[in-house]
Amino acid sequence: MTTHVPAPFGNFATARLALDVCADLAAPVAYALRSWDASEAAGAVLYVDTDPAKADTATFAEAYEVPLDASANCVVVAAKRGGHTTLAACLALADTRVDVNSAVRRHLGSRKASFAPLETAVAESGMEYGGITPVGLPAAWPLLIDAAVVEAPFVLVGSGRRRGKLILPGWALARLPGAEIVPGLTG
Repeated sequence: MTTHVPAPFGNFATARLALDVCADLAAPVAYALRSWDASEAAGAVLYVDTDPAKADTATFAEAYEVPLDASANCVVVAAKRGGHTTLAACLALADTRVDVNSAVRRHLGSRKASFAPLETAVAESGMEYGGITPVGLPAAWPLLIDAAVVEAPFVLVGSGRRRGKLILPGWALARLPGAEIVPGLTG
């Protein structure tokens, strides 16, 4: 039996500790939560069940009364230098935009950076489009996080699936493997 807890914001029928509902998460997300060496952070993650048809940011924010500055988007970027491509994830509040062409490209030391093709992002992350989350990304990927995300008391992110979202303290995101706080990540 899972424990229902209050969500810090939004209009959700229920919120549960994510560790109690790992079966509802994408496999890499569930594994990451169970094996996270920052157990205090893992224990602070909530799961809210949501309609997958309302997973896109603007629709979701309106339907569940979530302020855009309490929601963060995780985008997958492909950075190229020579014949080598590096995949990275970028996390920024939903009311901002990641500066892929300048800040991300410079930070990763690449000649070109762009959003990764949908098929690549899904296949390489093991997560569904519309649900990609910073929790459970491949270990080799850098996770570039805008400072405003870490400073937020709580942030809503994907669950690895279009159905459901995670809510966690901003500070916990900085404790994820590969996390780097990047000043000026958004433009």
